[in-house]
Amino acid sequence: HVQLVESGGGSVQAGGSLRLSCVASGDTISRYCMGWFRQTPGKEREGVAAIESGGEATYYGKFVQGRFTIARDNAKNELYLRMDMLKPEDTAVYYCAADRKSWCPFEGLDTDEYDYWGQGTQVTVS
Repeated sequence: HVQLVESGGGSVQAGGSLRLSCVASGDTISRYCMGWFRQTPGKEREGVAAIESGGEATYYGKFVQGRFTIARDNAKNELYLRMDMLKPEDTAVYYCAADRKSWCPFEGLDTDEYDYWGQGTQVTVS
């Protein structure tokens, strides 16, 4: 069983940047597809970015438009999301997730495919 803990959220002005981190414990994530998702009140959770187990491919939601970068360090059991050029509409709770499959089906952006979730970290852009 994998435990995931996100950090790095906060408040930032539009145009600013944040770097989210996700630390995994309980198992190595090197075999897992990993993803970032976000959710705002009253809306469904949506896929932000995903990365294959070995980091060989990355996928992004259409709204990202080149502003975010997902990365992983399997040696440290960590996942990251660098967010630049943030917009007010990026305000949400951001979640880290792990899929036990080593590949990312549906480009890793389908919430139903993931097995483990963190508690989330709030990102507020004003």
